[in-house]
Amino acid sequence: MLDVEPFKIDVPAETLDAIRKKVIAFPWHEMPDDGGWEYGTNLNYMKEFCDYWVNGFDWRKQETRLNQFTHFKSPIDGIDIHFIYEKGSGDNPKPLILSHGWPGSIVEFVDFVDLLAHPENHGGSVDDAFDVVAPSLPGFGFSGRPPRPYGPRKMAGIFNSLMTNVLGYETYIAQGGDWGGAISSWLGYEHAPACSAIHINIFTMRHKDGPQGAEEVAWAEQFEKDQIIQNGYRTQQATKPQTLSYAMMDSPVGVAAWILEKMHGWSDLKGEDIESVYSKDQLLTNIMVYVITGTFNTASWIYYGRREEGGRVLSTQGRRVEVPTGCAVFPAELLAWPPRSYADRIYNVTQWTEMPHGGHFAAMEEPDLLIEDIRRFRRSLDCV
Repeated sequence: MLDVEPFKIDVPAETLDAIRKKVIAFPWHEMPDDGGWEYGTNLNYMKEFCDYWVNGFDWRKQETRLNQFTHFKSPIDGIDIHFIYEKGSGDNPKPLILSHGWPGSIVEFVDFVDLLAHPENHGGSVDDAFDVVAPSLPGFGFSGRPPRPYGPRKMAGIFNSLMTNVLGYETYIAQGGDWGGAISSWLGYEHAPACSAIHINIFTMRHKDGPQGAEEVAWAEQFEKDQIIQNGYRTQQATKPQTLSYAMMDSPVGVAAWILEKMHGWSDLKGEDIESVYSKDQLLTNIMVYVITGTFNTASWIYYGRREEGGRVLSTQGRRVEVPTGCAVFPAELLAWPPRSYADRIYNVTQWTEMPHGGHFAAMEEPDLLIEDIRRFRRSLDCV
């Protein structure tokens, strides 16, 4: 490895104390009535959540769980990129880079990394092992901030440098959901043959010619209707992220509410119960990564960066990602998957799996389903 420094998460006690005091001092305000989650993050749940944050949550326990893995930092294009690096078991672990998204973090992978790197410890075959690399996106969590907003295309270049120049891999596979799906798409599109294949659990890219045929047109029209109620945060973060940050940087409760709304709205829940999928500890650990690092602002920059990069269109020439592509299609994904015909014009789809359940945060919601699909995809590549 070139120019790499070991890293350990160790948040100062003063930082934790300051956060706790702000949560305690939050000036609660009422909506006209409870309204469930209709107005945004549910008021009653938020109060219960913050009570647990103050009286029950143990950051040090979660910090220890995160530190069970080997962490590093490496300067790439002037940014200190943080990453988990877990070497896989056996004689032939396949290099795999996992990219998270917003409002996620490396916390999404805390129960995921060992399953991928050491399957024999979980009833699996050592032949399925991966060398797992899980970076914090530039501007997110424990990575440094970019000099200005970077979109997923720029981040893909940084992650390719991480895999090839820093870690020395000749080839690797990329996997991601949310922004990680977009980053993986750009890795497969612009950084082959080093990136030899990609596996995605979200469909973020678009073809320059748009939908073709009745089924694709119907999907595109329904997609736009479904996004109307979701576009507020996306528009704000893609146009004026700095304005939002003034409130969020001084309010742990504000950050928590902003993120919880997405975790609730984008997941495959039982009714309205967010804890039918996630524990408070999982939710709070992810939120705390944003709060303790003060990266809410720079994490939101990725939306601004994509807008500057040209939005969702993959290629103005109509080219596609030609490396083998595995698609894990979860039914409750916020960004609804298109018909297979549309995906085939964007990617060289060699594996298409329609999952029985699960939503946007697949690595946390349905780790077993997602991991088995990644393993099956890797086996298909080995057979080529």
